[in-house]
This record gives sequence, structure tokens and C-alpha cells, in this order.
Amino acid sequence: MSRTYDEEAERRSWQNPAYILSSIDLKRGMTFVDIGCGDGFFAIPAARIVGAQGKVYGIDQDETKIARLKEKARIEGLERLKVIVGKAEDTLVCEECADIAFFGIVLHDFADLSKVLTNAKRTLKARGRLIDLDWKKEPMPFGPPVHIRFSQEEAIGRLEKAGLTILSAREAGPYSYLVISTLERKSEGHTISAR
Repeated sequence: MSRTYDEEAERRSWQNPAYILSSIDLKRGMTFVDIGCGDGFFAIPAARIVGAQGKVYGIDQDETKIARLKEKARIEGLERLKVIVGKAEDTLVCEECADIAFFGIVLHDFADLSKVLTNAKRTLKARGRLIDLDWKKEPMPFGPPVHIRFSQEEAIGRLEKAGLTILSAREAGPYSYLVISTLERKSEGHTISAR
């Protein structure tokens, strides 16, 4: 059993990707963009959920992780999963194509978060949603150092500063929280596009 498999199995014990994707209403036929996808912890189950009529795009700057993701997708026959090696600051996977743009515990990793969020917004359809699943900003036995993490309030502030409207924020297990946002903004009881 490889170290990578052990780490992934351990992570699944406290973070169930299929459950999280279901909780954000990912459905068959949707387009899902996984920004900072790594080796596919969320991208692979997302590709299973969206089915043959849907699409999943994964982007990560780590070539080794993308190679592992490609191999997993090949083994499962998930041709609908398209992966790109690149920096999220510089790479736009598609324009107004995504029902969901997803960050899975990676928001703190980007050198220029403002550019990353601008690109993520550009991928979204008019009623698309941007999801930030992230580490709680508290000591725990694993994960990135606490000082580089965003608290839920900080993450909400960053998303709002980028022009997104927060739809909900909640706990997502013992170590993380989930913030759901959209391009649309509310104005006197009406919803209008923020594009």
C-alpha cells in the first residue's frame, strides 16, 4: 500500500468528497471546475457524479499530481475529466461554462488570490456558484500552518471583495468549513447578475 493511498484513505475518514459534492448540489450533466485539484480527491468523484453528459475540469500547477489524476481518470474511463497543468492566476479553463467553481482546502495556497478569484468568476455561468471548502483556522494535527489559513470570516471577506455574494456558510466536518457564493447580487428583493 503506497503512502499516497494511506494519506488519501485517512483523509476520507474525516472528509467524504462524495458527500460534500452532493451537499453543494452537484448533479448529473453539470460542469464542475476544480481549481487546485491536486491528484483528484474531489475531481474524480465529481466526474462520477456529473456522468457522461457533464464535464469536469481540473487545474493544478503540480505536474506530478496532474499525472496521477490523469492515470486515475484513465483507469476509471472518465473521459469527461479534462486536466490542465498551470497556475490558477494565469489559466482560464473555460469561459462562462461552469455550474460550480470549486476550491478544496487550497484558497491559502495562491500567490495572487485576487487574480485566481477573477479567473474563477470568469468560468462561471450567470447562475453558477463558487464554493470554498477550507481549513478552520485552528490548531490540528495536520494541514497547513494555522497562520496561513483563512478563517471563515476572512474567506467570506475575500470572496465579497472579489464581487461575489455569499449564499451560505457552515461547518463541513471537524476540520473545515464551506462557503457557497454566487456572481448574482441581491438588490431590493431582486437578484441581478454581477457581471
